[in-house]
Amino acid sequence: MTHPLTGTARPLEPLKNTGQAGLESAFDKLVADWRPERFVVGLPLAGDGSETPMSRRVRSFAAWLAQRFAPIDVQLHDERMSSEAAASQFAERRRQGRARRRDAARLDSMAAALILDSWMRDHGVA
Repeated sequence: MTHPLTGTARPLEPLKNTGQAGLESAFDKLVADWRPERFVVGLPLAGDGSETPMSRRVRSFAAWLAQRFAPIDVQLHDERMSSEAAASQFAERRRQGRARRRDAARLDSMAAALILDSWMRDHGVA
């Protein structure tokens, strides 16, 4: 989610994989609580920018979001290197004593925030 005052992304807790009905319910609650203008979905491409089996699944997920929550806009954004950047940031926070080993479970959330920050920079939002 984007902080309304700073325009920067902040990680939320990851959604638990509880099956399709649980996912739908979790997204319904997020949309009701946050009232987003758009979804930015990280697109996992291969290093050369080509499609992968995972990127095809993500495109299917983005289509589901677009259908379920129309007219909310859904944008795909290249997420290459976001996981590595999140791991690097986490390692630096650990060295500084600002993160604990148990915080590593939030790496996906940190990567999602980096993807959103990157999308905002690329679109002149941040």
